Amino acid sequence: MKTVEIFTDGACSRNPGPGGWAAILIYNGIEKEIFGFEPDTTNNRMELMAIIKAIEVLKDSCIVKIYTDSAYVFNAFSKNWVNKWQANNWLTYDKKPVANKDLWQRLIDLNKEHQLEWNKVKGHSDNERNNRCDKLARNAIKEEGNN
Repeated sequence: MKTVEIFTDGACSRNPGPGGWAAILIYNGIEKEIFGFEPDTTNNRMELMAIIKAIEVLKDSCIVKIYTDSAYVFNAFSKNWVNKWQANNWLTYDKKPVANKDLWQRLIDLNKEHQLEWNKVKGHSDNERNNRCDKLARNAIKEEGNN
């Protein structure tokens, strides 16, 4: 099975407000950058969208090593929140509806096609690819937000 590394980041100007997402996919030493914009969104949605859009680019089932600076996304999988939310009929531990359910469900479906491995990186630090994703996401907001 192929192994692909994916670095991601999301950004939002105001929260909610205009948002951007970006990802760098790496396979066999070749890097591909993707990014996008949404006019009215949240930072958490953009963090999720970056991962979803990157995985959706893949044509075959892969081992996908995901690198995110989002504690929200990382903890949802590493601390099993996603499984608890599903078992709780998409309610949080305090019985509130889970935010971004639509995107979590898309990511869960993608997890059935691929073997996802979650890695947390420190944001705005020395991770070159995470910093590049941050720049691409912010540029998407600047470029698209002015149109």
